[in-house]
Amino acid sequence: MKEKIFRDPIHNQIVVDHPVVYDLINTPEFQRLRRIKQLGTTGFTFHGGEHSRFSHCLGVYHLARQVTRTFSENYAEHWQADDNLLTMVAALLHDLGHGPYSHTFEGLFATDHEQFTQEIITSPTTAINQILTKVAPDFPDKVASVINHTYPNKQVIQLISSQIDCDRMDYLLRDSYMTGVQYGQFDLARILSSLRPLDSGLVFTKGGYHAVEDYLISRYQMYMQVYFHPASRAMEVLLKNLLKRAQVLYPTHQNFFRKESPKLIPFFDKTYTLKDYLKLDDSILNTYIQAWMDSTDPILSDLSQRFINRRVLKSVTFAEKDEPVIQQLRQEIAAIGFDPAYYTAINSSFDLPYDIYRPESNKPRTQIDILQDDNSLLELSQESPLVASLMGTVHGDRRFYFPKEMLFAEDLFASHKERFLQLLASLN
Repeated sequence: MKEKIFRDPIHNQIVVDHPVVYDLINTPEFQRLRRIKQLGTTGFTFHGGEHSRFSHCLGVYHLARQVTRTFSENYAEHWQADDNLLTMVAALLHDLGHGPYSHTFEGLFATDHEQFTQEIITSPTTAINQILTKVAPDFPDKVASVINHTYPNKQVIQLISSQIDCDRMDYLLRDSYMTGVQYGQFDLARILSSLRPLDSGLVFTKGGYHAVEDYLISRYQMYMQVYFHPASRAMEVLLKNLLKRAQVLYPTHQNFFRKESPKLIPFFDKTYTLKDYLKLDDSILNTYIQAWMDSTDPILSDLSQRFINRRVLKSVTFAEKDEPVIQQLRQEIAAIGFDPAYYTAINSSFDLPYDIYRPESNKPRTQIDILQDDNSLLELSQESPLVASLMGTVHGDRRFYFPKEMLFAEDLFASHKERFLQLLASLN
């Protein structure tokens, strides 16, 4: 086919020169990703972070295309060129099953974006599946097996999902650029040039380990400064609580929800299908929340207005030993008139920046190995004292969220405000 060019702020030009890839991009299921934000509620904090999963998936495909070409041309003894198309397609489709506001929606409605990704790929009802089946009858199952980590070639899986893969490399650079921060920047060209396929998996040359080290530090900083930002998590809490309120109201207010949010009915009823799921995106959910602003239920109406108009909840960090104080804070909030079930929340965000392979763990990680001059392998933290300091350490915090009004209560509620502030001070 004549190559198609997608102009991209991160990679400049993304080239599509395979008809299967181009046809997949033009399916309704993939075009839907234009309407799913990559960063969810983070856009409420970093206003430039409005980019979509469509652009991210194109970026992951682009990196996979670069790597597979390099492997085929230079390392044919360790790389099977027959896996090139499979790798590019899996990279392109890896986020296909994400729903509106992704993880928040998943937690409340018991959906799983990875399962939906596999179902979109393997279901004969989708345009995606019909295109993949033309490659080979078993090709959809092969793509799905890369997504669920069961494909026999570990190299392919590691290019899509490992501690340093095409997915993470694209989203760190893309999210960093779009949010206007510098934390996620690293030397992509050096990492790609030092990447090598071995029969046992992917490794990096010794000369490139500083670039890999820089990548891990950048990843750590993006999580601490952007992905775990307290204000973004505050908006996530609001979204979770207003959807929870809608679930509680639905049995007694079905007519309202059927009129104002019809595409959510199968999810309230727990009867949703793949077809129902594919009808949802961020714009649909935002439209419904705007409609809920006019609800006769004061809690749903107020929470919806807070979310749409970005009235952020305040928060404070606390330790497990402070749980009794948190309960007292909730009592003061209730005394002023806020239902703690909907106006408070505990949100925990923790990340493990890097760890070695531990087969006994629930989700073993693929460690990063550095190829030595004598062709032996050395695990990255043994080469880098900086990475060793991060290895196995968990970073993040636990926050208690509450209405901002608690800090400004007046007149009749002044005593509750004073008590509330005293309890907050005891947490620090």
